[in-house]
Amino acid sequence: MEKDKKKKPIVLFVFLGTYTIFIVLSMIISYEPGKVIFDNFYLFIMDMFKLFPPAFILVGLFMVWIDRKVVEKYFGESSGLKGYISAILLACTTLYPFVVVLPMASGLYKKGAKLDIVLTYLGASAICRIPMSIFEATFLGFKFTAIRYIVSLPLIVFSSVIIGKLMKNKQLSFE
Repeated sequence: MEKDKKKKPIVLFVFLGTYTIFIVLSMIISYEPGKVIFDNFYLFIMDMFKLFPPAFILVGLFMVWIDRKVVEKYFGESSGLKGYISAILLACTTLYPFVVVLPMASGLYKKGAKLDIVLTYLGASAICRIPMSIFEATFLGFKFTAIRYIVSLPLIVFSSVIIGKLMKNKQLSFE
């Protein structure tokens, strides 16, 4: 186990070193696919630098300002069906990509949300964001979007409940 932990940084450094050498050589010899890869990587990194700070500030404010009792009331063990509906409604308001939803889910879990409900939040945030739904309904029709919701949301809740029951006695840590 300890040996695997030591191997990961070496593999990461080898990968990053190979990537860096490839990009530098591509710039030197004007290799067009390498330039395109670097341009795409640069745009992606710039987008992430614009996106992550405000998202993490909001998650940090959530962790500080929202009382644990409020989270437990709406998302906790005793919330019942209300917890799943609250998770879906919260997920609908998500504007950020899925990468930013994960810290929010971690925050909910640390504040006392039930694992089933956190998993429902994660699943619902992937499929029922309001901007995405409006876009989808515009091009594929309202009927398609409604059918997708009717089919997907119960499956998300059902699978979340099953995973929650399987993981009930496991110790989870998000560090």
